[in-house]
Amino acid sequence: MIRELTNSGAAWPQKKLTVGLSPASVPKSGAGFDLAVAAAVLGAAEVVDPGAITDLVLIGELGLDGRVRPVRGILPAVLAAAEAGYRQVVVPQQCAAEAALVPDVSVLGVRSLRQLIAVLTDGVVPDEDPPDRPGRPDPMLAGLTLPGAGLGIAHCAGGAEGLDLADVAGQRSARRALEVAAAGGHHLFLSGPPGAGKTLLAERLPGIMPPLTRQESLEVTAVHSVAGILPPGEPLVTTAPYCAPHHSATMQALVGGGSGLPRPGAVSLAHKGVLFLDEAPEFRPQVLDALRQPLESGQIVVARAAGVVRLPARFLMVLAANPCPCGRHTLHGAGCDCAPSSIRRYQARLSGPLLDRVDLRIEVEPVSRSDLLTEQGRGEDSATVAERVREARSRAAHRLADTPWRINSEVPGRELRTRWQPAPGALAQAERDLERGLLTARGLDRVLRVAWTVADLAGRDRPDPLDVAVALELRTGIARGVPLMTGERS
Repeated sequence: MIRELTNSGAAWPQKKLTVGLSPASVPKSGAGFDLAVAAAVLGAAEVVDPGAITDLVLIGELGLDGRVRPVRGILPAVLAAAEAGYRQVVVPQQCAAEAALVPDVSVLGVRSLRQLIAVLTDGVVPDEDPPDRPGRPDPMLAGLTLPGAGLGIAHCAGGAEGLDLADVAGQRSARRALEVAAAGGHHLFLSGPPGAGKTLLAERLPGIMPPLTRQESLEVTAVHSVAGILPPGEPLVTTAPYCAPHHSATMQALVGGGSGLPRPGAVSLAHKGVLFLDEAPEFRPQVLDALRQPLESGQIVVARAAGVVRLPARFLMVLAANPCPCGRHTLHGAGCDCAPSSIRRYQARLSGPLLDRVDLRIEVEPVSRSDLLTEQGRGEDSATVAERVREARSRAAHRLADTPWRINSEVPGRELRTRWQPAPGALAQAERDLERGLLTARGLDRVLRVAWTVADLAGRDRPDPLDVAVALELRTGIARGVPLMTGERS
């Protein structure tokens, strides 16, 4: 701190200094306190007026040359300051746009401690060269591709720019399930041989989801800010994020953690977006089972010796798996060299409790030659499907206007059975499946949620027996003799 002050043209007080960070019981880490500590020292030495910094929140790291460097978590820090009643903040200039997202807060972005001293003393603000790489809060986490960064996420980005559903050949049932998943926020399991298009479908799911609302954008941006992965020049995340961790990801990479205070994991980085687990059976079982809590509650609670962190984790999960280790297993076993015991062990890696939380289960068939090589095999583009999804979500939001929920997947089953009941007799098939053990109580609730989404896509006021039959077929994979396309009646 002495060198930072002297290099900024300010004299270090020639006396013993004690800096207290309150409350003492809360562990502090990171360099984000540097700017505030330096300002406190200058105020104590009367280099600046102590009253000028009394109601000022200062966040930033100081380099040895006195430059103010960006830090992670600017947005949530400024939000907390605003909630505490502060209305003026000073942040690194690279983070000023991010801090300005908080309403009713005056933001000052500075490049160096010299500029801050000039502002506080009403002096001439010196010019400073712009940073070499603006908007990069933490170069060690840029792109989030380094295992040493503590998260090990293979890919995490916002939206699906340049990816269109029209690129997917065939797969009408899978495309339909993708639309239902986007409209209602339902989790999806895609099972099929390699090369059938499972990854293509998952990558295009964010492109048919509605843009984030202002509140959702702030929530997502706050998480990404803490993780240090906000793209340069784009302080606000406005599209549904997409995270696809590699199957070698650790528990900390998926749900959050690390040394010291826990850091966001993939489930939080995918908040209000899509978490895609390709080759799901290759993930360690305990890692997959750790998803069960956030799938139900929409948040993750990570407890460590340094503290407890509660992070948002309301995501849409997509699982993809091959039918067997070699991937060529079919109903007739053609071309598959795997032993039956090997196939059973492979499929058992996805636990029953985890799959019970998945609403839609689709068998992705190999793409036929005609679908791949002819125009008839091409389906609708993302814009067309996204419009239907938007209309379905609008219907659900209107129905749920006076409730804490906004999409069908969030509504508790008790409410669906009492407050928003389907048409008379619509649940007859589902009740029979429950009695036969094909559905659990949780499964019945999830069938109801999907049925409401199918009805919303079709523009109906409430689910009828065929909507419930579609939901049952999407969940159990057992053919019910009904088309999966909404609005069609045989």
